[in-house]
Amino acid sequence: MIEFQDFQKLDLRAAKVKNVEEVEGADKLFKISLDVGSLGKRTVAAGLKPYLDKEDLKGKTVAYLANLEPKEMYGMKSEGMVLAGEKDGTIKLVECDIEPGARIH
Repeated sequence: MIEFQDFQKLDLRAAKVKNVEEVEGADKLFKISLDVGSLGKRTVAAGLKPYLDKEDLKGKTVAYLANLEPKEMYGMKSEGMVLAGEKDGTIKLVECDIEPGARIH
């Protein structure tokens, strides 16, 4: 259990997937380029490669954790996290029907 104040620290936003690339040397990672509206462009490394086809990701508006501390991995800076969940053993992105950059409450 976490306190409500801890939950309020999360900056969840809608983000549009602009591009998805393979990451050299990484079996599970995609390099995902995002448009986060007023927050600008962001790049994330996401361990979705075993579950999703990169062409199916492009153009989707997804839930994005914007204030996760950046991390350097495989020569790139990952600036947050896209959210996914599992349904019937299948991994699916958490999609949004709001404008990129809009806050998720």
